[in-house]
Amino acid sequence: MDKPVRRPIVQSMSEIHDIVVVGGGLNGRLLSLAAAQAGLSLAVLDKEPAGSLGYDGRSYALALTSVNVLRALDLWDALGPMAEPILDIKVTTGRPGQGAAPFFMHFDHAELEEGPMGHMVEDVHLRAVLDAAIAEEDRIEWISDANVIGQEVDGGKAAAVLSDGRVIEARLLVGADGRGSKVAQRAGLSKVAWDYDQTALVCVIAHEKPHQGVAHQFFAPAGPLAVLPLQGNRSSIVWSETTAIAAQIMEMDETGYLSALRPLIGAYLGEIALEGVRYSYPLGLSVARQFVGERLALLGDAAHGIHPLAGQGLNLGIRDTAALVEVSAAASRRGQDIGSADVLRHYQRWRRPDAVALALATDQLNRLFSNSNPGLAVARSVGLGLVNAVPNLRRGFMRQAAGLKGDLPKLMRGQAV
Repeated sequence: MDKPVRRPIVQSMSEIHDIVVVGGGLNGRLLSLAAAQAGLSLAVLDKEPAGSLGYDGRSYALALTSVNVLRALDLWDALGPMAEPILDIKVTTGRPGQGAAPFFMHFDHAELEEGPMGHMVEDVHLRAVLDAAIAEEDRIEWISDANVIGQEVDGGKAAAVLSDGRVIEARLLVGADGRGSKVAQRAGLSKVAWDYDQTALVCVIAHEKPHQGVAHQFFAPAGPLAVLPLQGNRSSIVWSETTAIAAQIMEMDETGYLSALRPLIGAYLGEIALEGVRYSYPLGLSVARQFVGERLALLGDAAHGIHPLAGQGLNLGIRDTAALVEVSAAASRRGQDIGSADVLRHYQRWRRPDAVALALATDQLNRLFSNSNPGLAVARSVGLGLVNAVPNLRRGFMRQAAGLKGDLPKLMRGQAV
């Protein structure tokens, strides 16, 4: 793989951009590239130093419509060969060491005429492809090692204030700075949030037997475990445990860690071994009460953070990007101010209901399945069996997982903006 692109630090900027993006993570990268391709100019304020990898060890289940976005942005030809299609999804419940419950859901991609429900991509590959494309885009100014300490709105422009005294101006300020968004806090945009007392343990395993492109979601009393197919005989593990137990597991050596993991996975992959570094992340829910403010829009985790059990976190951010770029580009072409209240209300009406619905759905699923109540265990198993037995209901779940439901922006249909 090519080395990551190293961008110079921008020393000064005199022009007013269309958009200034606070946050250079995956959502910030994707927004800047999509907006630039739609004809808008941007400054991206990245807190990481120039040349920093910024990789966090995760892999992402990109829904079919998210893959459409990457195709529309001419990124998929470079990324596709490194992605693993998700052909089937199997959902089971049970207890570690006791096997799965007799009822389960099985989603087979052959039931969708559009193709695989999604693809697994590794963070390292996705960032590298985005960086290479951004480096070729002259509408993007990338400011590395940017410490944003304030923001202002003055008439027809917004501005981000950096710790070194620079003031970066644009018609619209976008907060893509994660769950603890300082952009949202400075704008007075509150959120609904709570902690799950769960931690996600994330790693990659190599295994003896092929995964056959099947993603497994196993619900155990402490929290869900996802085994997600990567290229080769490798899988990504996203393993939710109570915070106290997760801390103990993270302190174990490799042998102890695998001994804790094996009973959850079972023997279907044969012998397993850790590959690379282990990571952990606290889990909770957060949804901003407003996705927009004066000349300001929130995007990705700054707007909504959900439980990873459905693998939809990044997909929600990509939906935000596609919608915000579409409404901004359309307004610009009409000669309308892209930071105006009317344009931002359109974005919020498009995105917030969908994000809230998915956040609540994942929250309820996590609460329903992450417990050892015997009465609920029976209801859960019967419910899974019922969904699996009714073709129309099952296909409805599949289309939802693939991102095919709802009012889709053009990019999510594979169309240029």
